[in-house]
Amino acid sequence: MDYLLNAWSYFATNILQQPAFMIGLIVMLGYILQKKPWYDVLAGVIKAIVGYLILAVGSSGLVSNFRPVLVGLKDVFQIDAMVIDPYFGQNAVTAGVEEVFGKGFGDAMILLLIAFIINILLVRFNRVTKLRALFTTGHVQVQQAATAYWLIMFALPGLLTRHAAMLIVMAVILGAYWAVGTNLLIRPCQEVTDGAGFTLAHQQMFGVALNYWLAEKLFGKKKEGREVKKIDDVELPGFMSIFNENMVCTSILMVAFFGAILCILGRNYLVAGGFLKEDASMVFYVIQTCLYFSVYLAILQLGVRTFVTELTASFQGIADKLLPGSVPGVDCAVIFGFGSANAVPLGFLAGFLGQIIAIAALIVLKSPVLVICGFVPVFFDNATIAIFANEKGGIKAALILPFISGLCQVFGSAIIAGWVGMAAYGGYLGMWDWAVVWPVMTALMKFLSYAGVVLVAAGLLVIPQLEYRADREGYFLVTEDYEKYKKLKNR
Repeated sequence: MDYLLNAWSYFATNILQQPAFMIGLIVMLGYILQKKPWYDVLAGVIKAIVGYLILAVGSSGLVSNFRPVLVGLKDVFQIDAMVIDPYFGQNAVTAGVEEVFGKGFGDAMILLLIAFIINILLVRFNRVTKLRALFTTGHVQVQQAATAYWLIMFALPGLLTRHAAMLIVMAVILGAYWAVGTNLLIRPCQEVTDGAGFTLAHQQMFGVALNYWLAEKLFGKKKEGREVKKIDDVELPGFMSIFNENMVCTSILMVAFFGAILCILGRNYLVAGGFLKEDASMVFYVIQTCLYFSVYLAILQLGVRTFVTELTASFQGIADKLLPGSVPGVDCAVIFGFGSANAVPLGFLAGFLGQIIAIAALIVLKSPVLVICGFVPVFFDNATIAIFANEKGGIKAALILPFISGLCQVFGSAIIAGWVGMAAYGGYLGMWDWAVVWPVMTALMKFLSYAGVVLVAAGLLVIPQLEYRADREGYFLVTEDYEKYKKLKNR
């Protein structure tokens, strides 16, 4: 038994928690199942790993570039608050789980393993479950396993003395959430990418699905057939036409928006914090810091183009031989290579404005839990929502829905983190699903006990059944042959 646990620990640490190598393993397995020559397998694996590493450089660069603002809002304005960010949330669980519940964090990794197996089984029997997507974003799984571990222990304290039962209950809920969430985004992803053959496996799956539906219902085509005006359809007059270029648009918006915040923080703070050298120009520091957003976005999009082709081509082997009719669930940043490029900065800024207003409301209302916005939720949630919202509802949806999302992230996180006690340890995951969906599920389990567990699990698993009933003819066709699916829908 110890041998198996050590083997799992090695795999989890070196492959599952390293998305580049997890993607490489999937590509290798897929091409082997397709009986590709060894040199094609090797080339595909290298391109997939390098592509994901490029994407990771872009993602981490965006996060680190935001650090002066994140730290400054807390230090300069003397706000003692928790940070809504996946890494701060994971650190909070690591620091507090033993003190609060008397349990070790190592159980969260066992939870991850069992939940991942449940995800695989649900997809393997997709003709019954109607679930068609495998969650492959390992680092996200680790963050979610940590947070789910805390939330479910809080909701069901009676399980603390029943170790095996506790892990099984947690794994059923988490594995079903992974399978159902990724499944919800299959059709939206296929429509936005024109059949690229993947779905998203991240922290805002239910949020994207809901906002995609709202964009169509509230902002979509009118009864008279008038087309929705998308971001790229907006014709800007005169000099403003430069905003049609993504790199220029992002750069100017960041200089205006974040440049103003950096100026408010002031030179003295930036020097004292080690962000700005004492003899350096404040003006050029601000300009360069803001322009790096465009640089990292360009890097991220290059990474997407490099590995997505390999992943989707190789996954066909897995779909044919092991998980028929399935698609891989990947990092939400992958969608930035599709749809309107300008939706990314606009969604980010709209969401950030919503978060700032929500934080100000918490301060005015003297909330016992205050929140500092982390870059990961405000950027990756809201930029992703904007891309999908723009596809169905145009520019209005791409601005309004991410703004509302920003409000939900702050208010929802403040409520749940304060209630379960995680705020005291400085952080909470804070992304859309974990600020809206998981608080509801936690409350059901807390107040209804095991009946709540059954209700949550049944509620999750009935969602794909309802999706299937709404589109019996095209439901599996959308993953198996997207061109036939389009012809079916255009009839």
